[in-house]
Amino acid sequence: MADKYLLRVTAGPTYDPSTHQLVHVNSPTSAHITSRQCTARIAVRIQNYRGLPHGSPKTSPYFSSSPHLHDQYSIAFTLLPHTSIPGSSLVFGNDFDNPIRDRLPPGFGTALKIVKWAVDPGLDGDVHADEPYLYGNALSSINLLRVGEKTAKGEGKEWEIPVGVHEDEIKEGGEGDGQTIRKDLEVPEGADARKKWFLREDKKEKWMWEEGRVYQADFFNPYLDFNEFALKLPGFSLSILGYLDGMDSLRYVLKNKETGDVLFVVVFTLLHKEDADKEAASIAPQKATEKTKGTETKGESDFEPTADDLD
Repeated sequence: MADKYLLRVTAGPTYDPSTHQLVHVNSPTSAHITSRQCTARIAVRIQNYRGLPHGSPKTSPYFSSSPHLHDQYSIAFTLLPHTSIPGSSLVFGNDFDNPIRDRLPPGFGTALKIVKWAVDPGLDGDVHADEPYLYGNALSSINLLRVGEKTAKGEGKEWEIPVGVHEDEIKEGGEGDGQTIRKDLEVPEGADARKKWFLREDKKEKWMWEEGRVYQADFFNPYLDFNEFALKLPGFSLSILGYLDGMDSLRYVLKNKETGDVLFVVVFTLLHKEDADKEAASIAPQKATEKTKGTETKGESDFEPTADDLD
């Protein structure tokens, strides 16, 4: 059944799809987002990717390096907040605009318990609500977190991510006074220890995501297979393809849970192959126009169709 679908990944500064851009999966080119809340760059990697744009690499060197040999996907990002956010307020996770309680597959409750036990003990939410959600505090949910240095606004009086900062091979730790901040707060050096440390409310309350400081993060795991839309947990596997019933996308959001302010959104959407082909055809004339005007997006050459394109 899965071979009837293709994936499309988009990202934007709000929930509104009209503000989103197509993410070039497994590409060295990251999506760039600027809003009132933050400046961010987002890179998405998916193992055995089948989706848009046509001709996208099916994998990434990312999955050939430790600790990602068994991972299925990654959402890596660089974040520069425009206003400071308390550590207890910034969350990362999934939410939905409409109820999903009537479409939850058998075994979902068991799967959620395993996720909380094996993946993210800090996960919290209500999947039976009218607007369901599952959020984890960013400090304890993000797999890798690197704290960078503070930046100054550019000549145009806008925040800019410094040259040389990229989303490849993000490592746990800090840069310059970012490392000093971690040490002053006695944050453990290791990623797993840091995640466990920030499960404590008193530790989260001491942290501040500072205005103008650069942060890098990588969220990944081996459990969610986007090509099959299946959750593959230790001793338990759950396919949701047969239960979509119009729920054809999964949305990740980084937001301030206290104010409701969204920093960015990443949406994974399943498209029937016919619909994906139509969308790809509609995008092609736009690219041709961009080239004529001299505004070709950097990295487009990485996505020329190949002979084995989406077999």
